[in-house]
Amino acid sequence: MRRVRRLRKTAMAAVAGAVAPVLLAGCAEDKPKAAPELPARVCWGAFSGSEVTPFLPAGEKVTVSDGDFVLDESLDSETCSVDVDGITRFTAHATFREFERSIEWSSWDSHDPRPLDVGKGGIIWDGGAATHFVCEPSTSPSDPGKYIALYVDTLWKVDTEKTQSAVPGLLEKFMAFAQRELKCPAG
Repeated sequence: MRRVRRLRKTAMAAVAGAVAPVLLAGCAEDKPKAAPELPARVCWGAFSGSEVTPFLPAGEKVTVSDGDFVLDESLDSETCSVDVDGITRFTAHATFREFERSIEWSSWDSHDPRPLDVGKGGIIWDGGAATHFVCEPSTSPSDPGKYIALYVDTLWKVDTEKTQSAVPGLLEKFMAFAQRELKCPAG
């Protein structure tokens, strides 16, 4: 009987000794400690990678999806998404509108937005912000113009204070970038 107990203890110790390092190594490899590194410029070059990184969770792989920034006809839009491990965590979006009255932000009402002094009709919520600007004004209520609606959204739980202080600056940079790229008059 004593021999069986000793054999059982020896076997359990051997199994624990072999399994524990494997489990601990797996845990260490599964938990990345920082957000993946972004390229120097992201989202058509509108932002530096270091400006967007604070809004990203830790992960293994980052993918930036954007194309050419071209808005040349009504309802045309461009979106940049930054994905971490296959999940979108940051977006920047621009839409061309012919009439300023067609720009409204009611889709963000559930986020309890507050006014933001960026562009025209800017709003901010816990994870992002939106605004618009006039590229070419309408000459009459029935003549189309060129109005650009913009928003940035962090899409995951980040520090609200950090977001509230940094997102307006991102939106201002996005607006300056869009005005320059679309050759809009400064204003």
